[in-house]
Order: sequence, then C-alpha cells, then structure tokens
Amino acid sequence: MTRETGAAGDASPARLDHDVGFLADLALDGEVSLGNADRDDHATDYATDDADAVRPDAVVYPESTADVSSVVAAADERGVPVTPYAAGTGLEDGAVPARAGISLDVTRMDEVREIRPDDLQVDVGPGAIGADVDEAVASHGLFFPPLPSSGDISTIGGMIATDASGMGTVKYGEVADWVLELEVVLADGSVTTVGSKAAKSSSGYNLKELIVGGEGTLGIVTRATLELAGRPEQIRGGRATFPTLDDATAAISDAVTAGVDVAKIELFDAETAMLANDYSDAALPERPMVFVEFHANHGIDEEIDFCRAVFEAHDVAAFEMAAGDRMGELWQARKDITYAAEAYDPDREMGQPGDVTVPIGSYPEMIRAVKDVADEYDLFVPCFGHAGDGNLHYFVLRDPDDPDEVARAEAAYGELVERALELGGTATGEHGIGAGKRTYLEREHGEAAVEAMRAVKDALDPNGTLNPGTVVPDE
Repeated sequence: MTRETGAAGDASPARLDHDVGFLADLALDGEVSLGNADRDDHATDYATDDADAVRPDAVVYPESTADVSSVVAAADERGVPVTPYAAGTGLEDGAVPARAGISLDVTRMDEVREIRPDDLQVDVGPGAIGADVDEAVASHGLFFPPLPSSGDISTIGGMIATDASGMGTVKYGEVADWVLELEVVLADGSVTTVGSKAAKSSSGYNLKELIVGGEGTLGIVTRATLELAGRPEQIRGGRATFPTLDDATAAISDAVTAGVDVAKIELFDAETAMLANDYSDAALPERPMVFVEFHANHGIDEEIDFCRAVFEAHDVAAFEMAAGDRMGELWQARKDITYAAEAYDPDREMGQPGDVTVPIGSYPEMIRAVKDVADEYDLFVPCFGHAGDGNLHYFVLRDPDDPDEVARAEAAYGELVERALELGGTATGEHGIGAGKRTYLEREHGEAAVEAMRAVKDALDPNGTLNPGTVVPDE
C-alpha cells in the first residue's frame, strides 16, 4: 500500500533526491508513505539539530522479513540508500537518512514471537520496545538484564544496532552479551542467520558481533533471539551522599575493584541533582551522590554492609537504603535527567551529549577533567553516569544564539572526548558513532583499523546502500 500524503491537508511530496517509484510495484505486507509529514518525522533522530535534518524520499513500514528483503534488494539494484529506523531515540544521528533515499521504519515488526523459559530465551521482532519484552517474560520469572535506562521508549533493534547498555551493566554486561542469534537482511536483500541459540560457539567468524553495534550499516536485523535470566529474589537500593565529587568517584572505583556485588551504581554530581530537583521536585540533596541497587537470591544484607564499609572509607556523609516506592523515585530521577537538562534553561540547549567510558581506575580522573574543562571554558556542564562500568554522560549547555559560547561548548566537548581517549577509554560507551562521532573513529582506533572497517563495509555492502554517511568516516 502506498499513501501519497502524511497528514490531512499535506500537499504532494516535495522534490525527491532519488526515484522511489519502484516501491509501488513491490508486493509488500506493510506500507509505503511518500507524504511530507511522515518524511519529516523520519528526518531526525532524538538529538538531531534542525540544520542536520535530512528528509528521506520515502518511508517504508515493513511488517515482515520478506518486506525488508524486497525493499532492500530493489533499492540496492537502483542505488537508492536505505536507512533503518525504529523509535527515533538515538543521540548520535544514527537513524538520520544522511543520503536521503528510504527510511525503513521497523516499528510494526514489534511482536514477542516465542518465549522458551526452559532455554532462558525469547524471540522478538526489531521493533519491540525493550520494556514490553521485559514485561512479557516476567510471568515466567525472567527478565532481560541489560535493558538500558531508555528501555521503555527504545526498541530491541535500536539497542542491538548501537550495542546499548544501561544502569545494570556493571553486573550484567551490555546488550551484546545477551544476544544469541539474529536474522539479518544483507545489502543485496539476501536473508541470513548469524550466531546460534547455543550458549556458546566457536564455529567460524563471529558475524553476529559485526551486526551488533553496526548501526544498520552492514545488515538489518529482522529477528533477535535474546538470552534471559531469572529475576532476583532480593532487590534493594538506596543512595549515598559525599562531601566532594572526588570522594564519590573514589568510593565508586574502590567498590568495583574490591568486588562489591552491586547491580547498579550511578553517579550524580551536585549540578545534576539540581537539574532533577528543578524538573521533578525530586528533593535530592544538591551534593555529589551515588545511587546503588543490589540484586541477589540470598545474602543481600552482607553485600550492602560491604558496600557501606567501602564508602565509609571515603568519608560518606550518608548511606541510606530506600523502601520500594522511594527506590522507584530515585531511579526515575535518574531516567529523567535528559528531559531535566532540556527544560532547565529555555535559553540554552544541551548540544551533543557526552558518552565517554574509561577504565574504572581512571574514572575519578575523568570526572575531574569535566570540572576542570567546565571552569576553563566558563560553562555549565552537569555530569552523571553508569559509574560502575566507567561510563560518563555530560551536557555542555550553551546558548545557540551566542556564537562565542557555542564555540566554547564545542571545544570543551572535544577536549573531554580527547581526554577519555588519552586515558585508554572510548568516545562512545553506549550511544554509538552514528554521524556525530565519526571524526573520532580514527583517533580512537588508528588508521589501519578504520581501513579494515571500510573493507568490511565494502565487502558486505559494495554499493553503499545501508545507512551511508554514518559510522565509518568518508575517505
């Protein structure tokens, strides 16, 4: 089915960069839209600046693997780019159709296909929302451990594309660690399966790991088999406050290296606490804080006491465990930080969000670098993050109408990424490279590694059909 308009009163489509008339001849279960409203909706990702929006020539809503295969094969033959799109919650422009063409919206492929409790596995479509998958398996006493903080608004396909992770990474690892098998449509439209449903395999090249984190540049996932875990019988959480940010980050580093079995350990600086209070009346003390959560089937009190002892060695001001409802409020304040930063000052915008990750022993030094850079450039830079795995987020707030402040914000952002790389870290721990961080790829991996990435891309997608203009920088 093809619809010509995207909304009532929407006129015929604007000029197209590519001829997509062939889409009308495909026998699809899903739908094709040429309407301006749908195309505009797919011109940006969550954090895309208006100036960087790219309107696709068509939006296709596939409902099956056969749909995806047909569209990709036909587009590849005609030199029309195809960019996978799901919830549109990405922060590095990874779903922006940089070369126009087709935006392939997989959100209708959202079914939870089969739950196999005895195997601790579930098969899902790429458009399934993470929290919906978690809810579907809950009746079997199971859960999907690496679900990121945005799991209630982001899709499994998007999580796989960026190799997402979240607050539980310190205990459970990232999404890649829980992906067993993927059904994938390659650039020529052929359908293949990578990985297996077995718990381990040493059979051939690990093609699954190329697709996970590939951001739709090497293949499009149409089905994922995910590993699950039993829900812990004991869950307790709370917060600790510290006199200084140095005390808080040193306590986190020591807790992780000492082997405290913590499921979540999140950092808030004082500025982030202020944002949360301003946004949602969270009533948080505006001091450096560490949120913690413990998961166990037995002995959870001993683990909490162990953590408390480590924190007390770093002058912890308060260590409070929360009741059920209060614990939910604490984690909600953490999840809302992006919205809080957006709402804080109507004259300022967040700019590109920071997502660096460093070895845990260097985490205190990375936090100090954020504050030093903020002072150096006279900027407001709140920072927070999944501290247990060395991941740090920050916003360099700036006035878009002040060219000097914009320039200072961009310089500060770049300096912090460079500092993370100097410490042996990465430019992106969980948001992906997309279009936003391609300039750092060679600095992080080296020229030879980037050339190897180009060779892989050229081998699997010789016509440059899949999500061009992202991940690997242009030569």
